[in-house]
Amino acid sequence: MRPPRSPGPTERAQVAGIEAVPFGFLILVVATLMITSAWTVIDAKLGVTTASREGARAFVESADDAPAARNAAQQRAAEALRAFGGDTNANVGVTVGPDAIGSACGQVTVTVTRAVPMISLPWIGGLVGSIDATSSHTELLDPYRSDGVCP
Repeated sequence: MRPPRSPGPTERAQVAGIEAVPFGFLILVVATLMITSAWTVIDAKLGVTTASREGARAFVESADDAPAARNAAQQRAAEALRAFGGDTNANVGVTVGPDAIGSACGQVTVTVTRAVPMISLPWIGGLVGSIDATSSHTELLDPYRSDGVCP
């Protein structure tokens, strides 16, 4: 036989540990911020890689004179960053070999550097400020010209 029910509220069917739900939610928020912060670095690296490659190709395609080719490379790199959703305040450096313009197999290197702001995470800390995402791409000028083949 069952004991008689008490007339007042009981603790039956209550969930133990309900106080852990807010703590778990805070852990979820911090983990989401950490993943978002890591993804911004990956996204910036993909963007500067694309920008450096496109800048080097623009230089090679318009290698009639060095200033015009340098300007084309910087503009194309800025366009690639803008298309990738990044800021266009990235540092675009164009390094041209001494025999690059007017000769077969001259080398040009385009380096793009972009600062990625970091989030300071609660309990974990993190970097305050920014991390630099950098990429370089080197292209040969006119490697299949008829007067010679690159060594």
